[in-house]
Amino acid sequence: MEYFNGLHLNMGNISRLSKAKTRSITAENFKGEKGAGGMSTDGVSWSAAQDLGQGWKVSPCIHLEANSVTTLAEIEGPGAIQHIWITTFARYWRSLILRFYWDGEESPSIEAPFGDFFCNGWTEYCHVNSLPISANPHSAFNSYWEMPFRKSARVTIENLLDKPVQPMFYQFDYTLTDVPEDVGYLHAQWRRNNPLPYKEVHTIVDGIKGMGHYVGTYMAWGSNNRGWWG
Repeated sequence: MEYFNGLHLNMGNISRLSKAKTRSITAENFKGEKGAGGMSTDGVSWSAAQDLGQGWKVSPCIHLEANSVTTLAEIEGPGAIQHIWITTFARYWRSLILRFYWDGEESPSIEAPFGDFFCNGWTEYCHVNSLPISANPHSAFNSYWEMPFRKSARVTIENLLDKPVQPMFYQFDYTLTDVPEDVGYLHAQWRRNNPLPYKEVHTIVDGIKGMGHYVGTYMAWGSNNRGWWG
C-alpha cells in the first residue's frame, strides 16, 4: 500500500493516510520530543494553573537577552515546517530579526524583521487574513507557508535592542517525512529604502536564479510628499 507523504495538505486530500510523524516545538518543549509537551511549571500565567499540577499548559514563554541571537527551532529532517504561531509586543517587531536556515547552510534562506515577515511592518497591529499568513487580534501571528527541508532546519531570532525582550510565545508545528525531488525551499528577503531618493526606484526582487515560483511581496509603504500617495 502506498501512503501519502503528508506534504501539501488541504481539504481535498485531508483523508489520505500518511506515515509522516508530526511534532511541535514550543517554549516548554524546545526539541519537539514526543510526550514532552505541557511540562513547564512556570510562565506568565502560572498562578492561574498552580493547582492543576504538571502536564497543564501554564503559558510558557521565553525572554530574549539584549543584543543576542536565540535559536527557536532546530530540527533534523527530512520534513517540513507546516505552521508557526508566535507573538510578542508590537513595539519590538522591527527590532527582532527572523532567520531560517535549510540543510546546514551558512547564509539564511529567509531573513526579515519579525513584524514584516507576518505582514505587519509598522510596529502597529494590522489584521491579515490570507492563506499563507494570518495576523489575529492581540498580535497572534500565524504562518502557514510550507517550509520543506531535506537534512535539517534551524530558526533563529536576533534581538537588536540594548534591553531584553519579553515575553515571547511561540509554537512550530512540523512533520518528519520524505521530501520529493521536485519540492523547493522557501526563500524570503527584506529590503528597505528610508527614504527612497527623489525619482529613484525601489527594487523589490533581484538576483533570483534557478527554477522556482515567485509567491508574492508584502510592502509597508509610507509617503514623504503631500498630495500624492506614493
